[in-house]
Amino acid sequence: MKIYTKTGDDGTTGLQGNSRITKSHPRIIAYGTIDEANAGLGIVLSYELDKDITILLNLIQNELFVVGADLSNPNLEDKKNRVTLDMICNLEKNIDNYEKELPSLTNFILPGGNIVASQLHHVRTVIRRAETCLVLLSEQEKINNNCIKYVNRLSDLFFVLGRILNKRSGQQDIIWKV
Repeated sequence: MKIYTKTGDDGTTGLQGNSRITKSHPRIIAYGTIDEANAGLGIVLSYELDKDITILLNLIQNELFVVGADLSNPNLEDKKNRVTLDMICNLEKNIDNYEKELPSLTNFILPGGNIVASQLHHVRTVIRRAETCLVLLSEQEKINNNCIKYVNRLSDLFFVLGRILNKRSGQQDIIWKV
């Protein structure tokens, strides 16, 4: 099977259910941004990480494919490959567990620190942009609202994990100085 189909040469792409929309449609921009974040996670995972972080980020990479599949299927009656409340609750559980390992925040912190934490902070910003794309799409048509909740929680988790990666490597949070 060839990787190219030539069906997108007219500026359209296929969705689940065999409908086609323009490649500039907010739905395509939303799941393209999710894909961009997932590629960034691939870079993060190319570093040597603690096993717990690797396992979690591998799970998230797979879940981001679920987000993309959910967004590529405008038929909300089809329940296959949808973002679920369980996925969101798992992110919350991980946020709570990792926050126990960190000192409380008393200042705003800057993204940065070691290279892998910095890369994860970058992925967090892509996820925040994806959330904006999802909200824009939801203002135009109905989507699974769990997608927005999941992505919102994911940016929180990546913030916490960026701090964890720095702490575990002995790097202090970088305090925002006014």
